[in-house]
Amino acid sequence: MNVGFIGLGRMGSGMAARILEGGHDLAVYDVMPASTASAAAAGARVASSVADLCLGREVVITMLAEDAAVQAVAFGGGGLRDSLPAGAIHLAMGTYGIATIRALVAAHAAAKQTLVAAPVLGRPDLAASGQLGIVSGGPDEAVARCEPLFKIIGRLTFRAGTEPEAASAIKLANNLVLGCAIQAMGEAFSLVRKYDVMPQVLYDVLTEGLFSAPAYKVYGKIIVDGSYDRAGSTIALNLKDANLIIAAGDIARVPLPSGNTFRDRLLGAIAHGDAGKDVAALALEQARASGLES
Repeated sequence: MNVGFIGLGRMGSGMAARILEGGHDLAVYDVMPASTASAAAAGARVASSVADLCLGREVVITMLAEDAAVQAVAFGGGGLRDSLPAGAIHLAMGTYGIATIRALVAAHAAAKQTLVAAPVLGRPDLAASGQLGIVSGGPDEAVARCEPLFKIIGRLTFRAGTEPEAASAIKLANNLVLGCAIQAMGEAFSLVRKYDVMPQVLYDVLTEGLFSAPAYKVYGKIIVDGSYDRAGSTIALNLKDANLIIAAGDIARVPLPSGNTFRDRLLGAIAHGDAGKDVAALALEQARASGLES
């Protein structure tokens, strides 16, 4: 398959490597040219622009962190809408808001292209090993065309529905639950610390009992170790997602009280200089609120 890839950050680089390993013809583009070096060394063609990237591509993947970035790539002069061949697919694999997904659907339909939303679940190490979860939303025929890519990028694909926004809704809801779980762990660890209990004991109780899921093991371990500087998903990136979650709730008229608490804690962490730390550093923000130094 002839594939284009835009956005070679830590997640995107691992995904692009998997596509090359799968034997697909890959062209890559990034606004930071140095980010394309590893893909080029592995055999990808480095495009000089978005328009150049689109030449002869059946599918172009965007893995960009911000809605504004994917909008610029799609709607700007020489962007995806203007440059993708008719019948081609824009495969949006980042986490984007409902309003942005709706705008992309309309723009690509007018240009006789198709949008498939397929946000991924997991951290950068899982991208490199092809173990991401993928949530797909879009027309059945277009999603079927993307299946070979899903199989090499991820371990499991969840079909959300025929509308791309369904996949975004699932991803945002998943991030809401994860964010609230991390927030709750921060509260719990602060509580036991106030009673002079070692955090490792609570971690063992949680992960060897009812909370043995990877989220509690991974983020709980970061909290116990205090290894917040080795960020997989930063506080700042999670604030972006929290804003998208609240916006999705506004569109659907769904109150999200836990989501608002999650967002407020993220804002507090950023105010205390933790924007670049792992999202597990929400536990630091809770510790400060509890009268603990860290």
